[in-house]
Amino acid sequence: RFHGEGYQEGYAEGSHIGIAEGRRYGSLHGAKIGSEIGCYLGFALTWRCLLQKCTDEKSSRKIKALESLIGMIQKFPYEDPTYDKLQEDLEKIRGKFKQVCSMLNIQSDFRTGTERSSLTF
Repeated sequence: RFHGEGYQEGYAEGSHIGIAEGRRYGSLHGAKIGSEIGCYLGFALTWRCLLQKCTDEKSSRKIKALESLIGMIQKFPYEDPTYDKLQEDLEKIRGKFKQVCSMLNIQSDFRTGTERSSLTF
């Protein structure tokens, strides 16, 4: 009987602590992803505005790549944490961002950590 009661109390305590820890973890990592995606969107919108005045073919390709990145970001499911392809779509956005940076001849360095938190160009 004591074994069963102890198990039930331990299970209830562990569940309560697990929910709180999961909420903290989700909030922290959700904020990091949101910050990263927001940076990419601001970058893409700014460069699209800068390149709109250019009419050459190279600029046209760059604008198309930027618009593709913007479209991917706008379709990203921010509200659905249970979306099964969240990590896959995030990796596609990161890849497109790197491609755009390469086309623009810009060194990208996005870090979200305790030692250094910045985006440099």
